[in-house]
Amino acid sequence: MSKNNGKGGKGEFEFPQPAKKQTFSQMIYDPQDGTFFGRTGKNWSQLLLFYTIFYIVLAALFTICMQGLLATVSDTEPKWKLHESLIGTNPGLGFRPLSEQTERGSVITFDGKKPAESDYWIELIDDFLREYNHTEGRQMKHCSFGQARNPDTDVCVVNTDLFGGCSRANNYGYKTNQPCIFLKLNKIYGWVPQVFEEAQAGMPDDLKKVINETKAEERQQIWVSCNGHLSKDKENFQNIGYFPSQGFPTYYYPYLNQPGYLSPLVAVQFNSPPKGQMLDVECRAWAKNIRYSGSARDRMGSVTFQILVD
Repeated sequence: MSKNNGKGGKGEFEFPQPAKKQTFSQMIYDPQDGTFFGRTGKNWSQLLLFYTIFYIVLAALFTICMQGLLATVSDTEPKWKLHESLIGTNPGLGFRPLSEQTERGSVITFDGKKPAESDYWIELIDDFLREYNHTEGRQMKHCSFGQARNPDTDVCVVNTDLFGGCSRANNYGYKTNQPCIFLKLNKIYGWVPQVFEEAQAGMPDDLKKVINETKAEERQQIWVSCNGHLSKDKENFQNIGYFPSQGFPTYYYPYLNQPGYLSPLVAVQFNSPPKGQMLDVECRAWAKNIRYSGSARDRMGSVTFQILVD
């Protein structure tokens, strides 16, 4: 204990003194301490120097890391391909037209006698095919089966004039209640199809007939078939047209990021869909290296959509 305790002497401990009150102008510049915002000019110089060096070093490290990363990345092909990639080796099958209105889902509904309804789908197809119809300035060639081509550079034309009843001149069939949909496979870099040159068990009878009637050299195709997704719909698939053929020719493959490359298309026309009845359609791609699953949760090698003609 302190000897001066209770006698007015200086205590052993002292309470901290409250901070000196400052005016706003003193907070900016205190002439007594010579500080700006609480720091002297020397303090501010040291702080500025520190952060300047810190951010220069940080920027240099970031630049070195980015240059190292970009040195391992090609501008023309992915680093990880086929089995090594996240996409894998099983291309998905897609269709158009597909409404941008999410509430419509995959349902194509219209009445050919109502111009506004049919025009809606026609405009969607026009937008989708615009790139196929405007190929000016592209180095493309008209390919055929058995024709020699350089897959690294040659790009085959997708001739929309061969779409028959699914042409723009025919309004893609939407004015006559004979709607067309367009099938395409997703692009996978370096993927080469392994085709069925003979009809296989499990194929629809109409596809078996097409394969058997196709010349041997023209069987180099990824075949496609469309049928009723549900058993009640199968009877309505007796009058379907495929243009320009019932498959994707292999001369469009492999996709190697060739300049101007366009995925091949198959136009499917439903010539006599039932009126006022929802038609549930499943289209499937057939190749040895396309796995198929009709599961709604894990669909592979196929696509489903619905058509309702009022």
